[in-house]
Amino acid sequence: MNFARSEELHDPPDGHPPDDEPDGPRVALKILVAGGFGVGKTTLVGAVSEIRPLRTEEALTDASVGVDDLEGVAAKRTTTVAMDFGRITLRDGVAIYLFGTPGQERFWFMWNELSRGALGAVVLADTRRLTASFASIDYFEEKGTPFVVAVNCFEDADRYESNEIRGALDIDPHVPVILCDARRTDSAKRVLVGLVEHALRLAGAPAGR
Repeated sequence: MNFARSEELHDPPDGHPPDDEPDGPRVALKILVAGGFGVGKTTLVGAVSEIRPLRTEEALTDASVGVDDLEGVAAKRTTTVAMDFGRITLRDGVAIYLFGTPGQERFWFMWNELSRGALGAVVLADTRRLTASFASIDYFEEKGTPFVVAVNCFEDADRYESNEIRGALDIDPHVPVILCDARRTDSAKRVLVGLVEHALRLAGAPAGR
């Protein structure tokens, strides 16, 4: 499976030896951030991106009433209609490009295009609305795409252990379930590292970073 795209490295024009630090990443990885409407996908991408995230948010209007499921997220005023995009560079020249998928069912047609060439996916979940995660889990299971479930621990949500959430979502034992706070950079990074390590284990490659 071709997970990564190695960047072509050129000798710098000023005559420095080729083992100097190259411009740009040595390896680029594509990761999707998926999940139901309002679970924090845009927040997670923004928390870790080292560039200003690209967002395609539009205001919710009365036209969405009866179309979008707003249960549990009635206070939400905007929605992603295409994708979120961000980038984070890990050590050893590994760059991760993040693509946040739209959450509403009417925009799911974009998932096939966004998932092309992806290393894997983060399925972000909210314990107050776990059923909103089922569609993403089913999608990646059907495609055979490595994924982890990241439980965004909202302040007003009940707390559950990882094994309880695994049972409620009926996912395989090898799929990591990671508790996180999508607002915090360190927590969001831990989710991404967990996905990379999981995908490499499934591919039989070393999981070092």
